[in-house]
Amino acid sequence: MPRFRTAVCSTLVTVVALTAAGCGDSGRSGDAPVVTPVTSTPPGSPSPQPGGTDATAGQEEQMKIRITVGEQRFAATLFDSAAGRDLLAQLPLTIAMTDHGSVEKTGPLPAPLRLDGQPDGADPDVGDVGYYAPGNDFVLYYGDQSYYPGIVIIGRLDGDAAGRIADMEGAITATVDVHAG
Repeated sequence: MPRFRTAVCSTLVTVVALTAAGCGDSGRSGDAPVVTPVTSTPPGSPSPQPGGTDATAGQEEQMKIRITVGEQRFAATLFDSAAGRDLLAQLPLTIAMTDHGSVEKTGPLPAPLRLDGQPDGADPDVGDVGYYAPGNDFVLYYGDQSYYPGIVIIGRLDGDAAGRIADMEGAITATVDVHAG
């Protein structure tokens, strides 16, 4: 029995010594140091997207669009994402939009937008510009919509645009083009 106790103690001392020295086996092989990437948002970078989604990785640039409904003009900022770039490439567009639940205006796009890097759904905030992938719809959120699968936040309305859109009853026709300044 003393011999067994000595072997166990010797093994434990060896394991403790190796672990303390950084040589223990914790699922790694070799002597290479483990590097854990540290991510932070550099000063001046865009903040995370509204609606609880953080799709800002790689969104260093933002693109401006203009939305015209009748005599009213609104500006919006598209996030630099695959979906945002695809929308920009389709402009200018005239979109017949219907009202849904007094929270959003939606209208079909001529071609689907890529969803690379986007979450499966989102909880848009008032003032978000979105894309509803299952319906291939461009969406302007002016009311409180909850999380729903297939919603992609692609941008944000500027200023008081959401309130002004909320005042428009029923269906609308929106012209969307690149904001020239």
